Amino acid sequence: MAACQRHSDMQHEGDERLQGIWVQDAIPMQEQLLEYPRHEFKFTCDSIYVTIHTTSKVVRSTDSCYKDGEWTEYAKGVYVVRGDSLLVDGQYTRENWRQKISGCHRSGQFLPRYRILAWSPDSITLENRFDQRPIHIRRTEVITCVPKKRWE
Repeated sequence: MAACQRHSDMQHEGDERLQGIWVQDAIPMQEQLLEYPRHEFKFTCDSIYVTIHTTSKVVRSTDSCYKDGEWTEYAKGVYVVRGDSLLVDGQYTRENWRQKISGCHRSGQFLPRYRILAWSPDSITLENRFDQRPIHIRRTEVITCVPKKRWE
């Protein structure tokens, strides 16, 4: 007989190698691309916060959401590293990391699946399994995991 199991409200330690803030400075061949995202990742314990800065040279709409071809989206969730994979289970949020139900751009689940192509203490190369462009990120700050109640 299967029973429901309550998950802890406390964070787990996550992957020690990831703890910190990682930024993507540039996109390979970005001058030739019509649209591209730049990522910032914050790993703290088993939580992940993602900021996605998108630049588009194509006018999508006169909608104010696209702010002359540059906009930012946010997501948070939990992650796990399994072998050469970084798996994220999260939600798109507002800038303050609170739940986003509607508004500009994407809302709902944020479920990227990354393959870890290269890993050193100061840089990582990821490949999103749904978009094979590499994401080269470098660590700008180290964070020490201090588990606390989720989303405090």
